[in-house]
Amino acid sequence: MKTQAVVLERPEQLRLSALELTAPGAADLVVDIEFSGISTGTEKLLYSGRMPMFPGMGYPLVPGYESVGRVSQAGPEATHRVGDRVFVPGARCYGEVRGLFGGAASRIVVADSKVVPVSEALGQHAVLLALAATAYHTVACGGEGAPCRAPDLIVGHGVLGRLLARMVVAAGFEPPTVWEVNPQRAEGAQGYQVLDPQEDTRRDYQAIYDVSGDSRILDTAIARLARRGEVVLAGFYSEPLSFNFAPAFMREAHIRTAAEWQRADMLAVRELAESGRLSLDGLITHQDVATHASDAYRTAFGDAACLKMVLDWRQLQ
Repeated sequence: MKTQAVVLERPEQLRLSALELTAPGAADLVVDIEFSGISTGTEKLLYSGRMPMFPGMGYPLVPGYESVGRVSQAGPEATHRVGDRVFVPGARCYGEVRGLFGGAASRIVVADSKVVPVSEALGQHAVLLALAATAYHTVACGGEGAPCRAPDLIVGHGVLGRLLARMVVAAGFEPPTVWEVNPQRAEGAQGYQVLDPQEDTRRDYQAIYDVSGDSRILDTAIARLARRGEVVLAGFYSEPLSFNFAPAFMREAHIRTAAEWQRADMLAVRELAESGRLSLDGLITHQDVATHASDAYRTAFGDAACLKMVLDWRQLQ
């Protein structure tokens, strides 16, 4: 069984290739992918060759962790059935070609336990659930028993920043301020304000969430904290982070890292999206057919007006 997949052969060398799929096991699914999103965070780092090394890193690879499709085969031990529509966070089913994260393909083989069923009504917007779960996890990962500190300042107004801000508003917290330096991305706020940092005079923020991925953010953020305020690093950073000790010492600043979302986060945001409490509208700005993948990736990474690019795989089924 073969698939058409996006393959990064090496940095900035991307093509659509036919790959042999690993044979599915008794607890596996075969999913025909309908749509996949392109991440301007981790996938951009993979594309540019700036992704920090970690176990399993290397080229060639199939990227993608924002895919949605329909089950076409189900093993006898699988709980999902043929015809179910599911969100797929990636797959490792391409033999010697790595799956980092492996969702950008026309057909994938994936463990039944990895997918999450999604409503037909979400359509292509279901690809946004990974970023929504990431945003949710940034607040929820404070730890058991730890007080929930929703952001009163969010740095970055891309898709992740918008989702986080919308969740804060939907949960009934005080609407956050969002910083954005790119005028093209300053529009589109829903119930919160977006400012250029130079327009903001506040220096008493309790919780600053950075989703920009700017490795130089700590000194800027710490200078705007109230005493015992918190900076949450919710982006993905390709360079080492550092900060001046004295300002952090004077504020007794807390610095926390938000890691990868967990299944509970995904289930929570799926319910929010399917119930309509979390709007996913206005976040997908570009779409192209999967056969144009090379151009689509360049647009996603190079056009500031592109919030989220989605590839349509349906013509390759």
